[in-house]
Amino acid sequence: MREAIKSYKKLVLVCTNERTDGRECCAQKGSIDLHQKIKEAIKAVDPEIRVSRTGCLGNCASGVSVVIMPDNLWLGEVTEADIAEIVRLAISPLVK
Repeated sequence: MREAIKSYKKLVLVCTNERTDGRECCAQKGSIDLHQKIKEAIKAVDPEIRVSRTGCLGNCASGVSVVIMPDNLWLGEVTEADIAEIVRLAISPLVK
């Protein structure tokens, strides 16, 4: 193992977990489409921020879940109406 070169200044993780057994999940709430829209919106203003799909983030009841790292900012019940605010939060400097 070796330390990898950090390619992006921030990560925006969008839960796109899909459950086939009927239990609640972010994919049921439109997270796959939402991920793409968030990705396009952030890329348009800062290509050094990576938007990635993730598996379960453990907040199924409050999904769609989005996490901005390294800020450790967890967002729940995210909808398309929240994209502008997510972009604003993602491009804001990390407050230490």
